[in-house]
Amino acid sequence: MKPQNIAVLNAGSSSLKFSLFELTPKGPLRRIRGQIAEITSNPVFSARIGSDPKEPDQLLGSNHVGHHRCLKFLLAWLEQHARVDAAGHRVVHGGIHYSQPVILDAAVITALEALIPLAPLHQPHNLEPIRALATLHPGLTQVACFDTAFHATKRQEAQCFPLPATLTDAGVRRYGFHGLSYEYIAMKLKELDPELARGRVVVAHLGNGASMCAIDNGKCVDSTMGMTAADGLPMGTRSGTLDPGVLLYMARELNMSLDSIEDVLYRQSGLKGISGISHDMRQLEQSDHPKAAQAIALMVYRIQQYFGALTASLGGLDGAVFTAGIGENSSLIRRKTLQGLHWLGFELDDVANTQHATRITTRQSKIPAYVLPTDEDLMIAHHVQEILDTR
Repeated sequence: MKPQNIAVLNAGSSSLKFSLFELTPKGPLRRIRGQIAEITSNPVFSARIGSDPKEPDQLLGSNHVGHHRCLKFLLAWLEQHARVDAAGHRVVHGGIHYSQPVILDAAVITALEALIPLAPLHQPHNLEPIRALATLHPGLTQVACFDTAFHATKRQEAQCFPLPATLTDAGVRRYGFHGLSYEYIAMKLKELDPELARGRVVVAHLGNGASMCAIDNGKCVDSTMGMTAADGLPMGTRSGTLDPGVLLYMARELNMSLDSIEDVLYRQSGLKGISGISHDMRQLEQSDHPKAAQAIALMVYRIQQYFGALTASLGGLDGAVFTAGIGENSSLIRRKTLQGLHWLGFELDDVANTQHATRITTRQSKIPAYVLPTDEDLMIAHHVQEILDTR
């Protein structure tokens, strides 16, 4: 019997997000979505079945703390509604060897564990449910889908740092992330605007984690993130690009440990660090504090800078897409960004932007800009279905 249902898992340090998809001839169809929050302390389960209202949150209690116990609960709950035939996982880092989704086995898991130093705040948590499922459901087909894979088409100059070859050979290179999101947007753009999908597009994935990507005919040309997910744009709590001398100064002159520096770069910087108020763009937009305005202004400035840089990588620009939490929901960030990019050919339709329309530029605009919701889970489900169909 062919597999009928795919569970897609996206594990973080304190949450386990999930979706259940039914496989159909037209592609995966989402039946259930939800998450278990606070998995390391006081797990809270929430889910929505189809278009029904969200079920009341369920406090799981101390007996379900940890990825393994939460996943055991989740599998039992899912199988009350449908048999789980396969699982797909978002894995942040695939390194230089995994540029396509791959069926997981012990050797692949070991190889992905070796990449933990390249993504220490993400990779360990991505691997937790994989190991747990291998124990709880050893016969289940599991597929890893990588955030780095979409960026494998970048030319060599866009992948390398200007460092000695020994470091490049050791894996110190510009990988790029949010690839599943960019791949999904490239796929949806073919439906929305097929001509633009064949052209040169900058996609801005703006959320608590933020990056931008230059895409030409559906393939990645360049991206703002490099070796780690702390590079590029300022984010919710991550710094984005820094002069490397800043790190040397923090270590030598301020006598900060590596752990302290890591904590600053990943958890104390970005919008939170600049504003001193919050990492949440919604709170910053509602605040009248000057530091909140400063944080917003810096983020917009960097987005505009990268629009210019990525346009240069593409050799021109035919369109833009905003996606992810801030990109989809902040009309302020979109307006400020595009108003400063009038020189590129954008002409903002302020009414459409305020209403969060799909197209937010006028019909007279030389370059169109769209707002498209991303769906990394659905992209993973597509990959899993493709692999299962070929077995």
